[in-house]
Amino acid sequence: MTQPDHLSELRFDQLSLHPTLQTGLDRLGFTHCTPIQAACLPRALRGEDLAGQAQTGTGKSAAFLLATMNHLLQTPRKEGADSGSPRAIMLAPTRELAIQILKDAEGIGADSGLRLAVCYGGAGYETQREQLEAGVDILIGTPGRLIDFLKQGTYHLKDIEVLVLDEADRMFDLGFIDDIRYLLRRMPKAGLRRNYLFSATLSHRVLELAYEHMNSPQKIEIEPEQVTADRVRQTLIHVANDEKLPLLVGWLRQHEPFRTIVFVNTKRVAEEVERGLNANGLQSAVLSGDVAQTRRMTLLENFKQGELPILVATDVAARGLHIPSVSHVINYDLPQDAADYVHRIGRTARAGEAGDAVSLCCETWVYGLPAIEAYIGSRLPVQALDEAWLPADFIRPPRPPRPPRRPGSSSGPRRGGGGGGRRR
Repeated sequence: MTQPDHLSELRFDQLSLHPTLQTGLDRLGFTHCTPIQAACLPRALRGEDLAGQAQTGTGKSAAFLLATMNHLLQTPRKEGADSGSPRAIMLAPTRELAIQILKDAEGIGADSGLRLAVCYGGAGYETQREQLEAGVDILIGTPGRLIDFLKQGTYHLKDIEVLVLDEADRMFDLGFIDDIRYLLRRMPKAGLRRNYLFSATLSHRVLELAYEHMNSPQKIEIEPEQVTADRVRQTLIHVANDEKLPLLVGWLRQHEPFRTIVFVNTKRVAEEVERGLNANGLQSAVLSGDVAQTRRMTLLENFKQGELPILVATDVAARGLHIPSVSHVINYDLPQDAADYVHRIGRTARAGEAGDAVSLCCETWVYGLPAIEAYIGSRLPVQALDEAWLPADFIRPPRPPRPPRRPGSSSGPRRGGGGGGRRR
């Protein structure tokens, strides 16, 4: 029997993994490694540090989780070490990614007996503190909340044996590198721990971080076009700004999306698109950085279960979300960063499935198209705008009311350029 094209010939049972991990993989139905797993796991199991390039949806989380758990299960805790302190730490740039890593770890390591905890901002402060105080083997989290608990003395990093940096390039984008270095300085030196770094791109700044804080890491690259291009049907539709929202409504009506993510560049446009879709009978909701954590988790669960067919998202949702069977990704706005195009369309065509990525190219964002095509190394196929996709019954939603002005505020524009006011 031939393997699906998204898998390698290497079987997990050829890797001499700890029996409890093999049991977890068998229960999940995982038999063969993906390309990134096949490239990383043999080296990681030999004790080598890794700097790996791979897109989301390629199985990199399972790669570093298996390597980490196998080490902890086969290596006793060091003599004299605190029995409750974490032995491994996994740093993620977003709450969603941290939660997903925890879920993957719970599935793979269900029989391992390893204690897991996740820490992230926005929710669950006391619950997270109690988990840390009860003792943990593998600590997963975002830098800010981890530093918060570390400064309070809730846990320490003196016994860390394994470090994982996931989505390292995103760490730079979100300004977390100073926080990462703060945490690294409080761990044992690089030669005394195993280190795994994964990133969508191994840029100069990411490699510099790897070589500075890791022990001669092996560089492993899985090219983006090997991951997504063959299974994502990509199309581009040129459209005027004032026709974008009607076109989106008409296109969605004709294609009956089962589970669709519509990507936009700003929260304001996300809310505008949500209002437009709902006003025209298409159920949708916004996922952006300002949505409260409990609301975010509810939206994602409803989306995964098929109860919410359309998710309108800013790039906070572009990475780290494991959502099966996403049928369509629509770039309502072309992304400002060419690399984000690959991250966005990577939400579909996961685990060997096929998917569609449609990009609406308007006057505002057309200037990003050359950079995107240069980044992916090919021209996006252009599909002519079908007039049937512009519905005659389109309802343009009313703008939301402006918030009331504060008492005493001026109703007119300011004059004079601020020459007489106090500086603050």
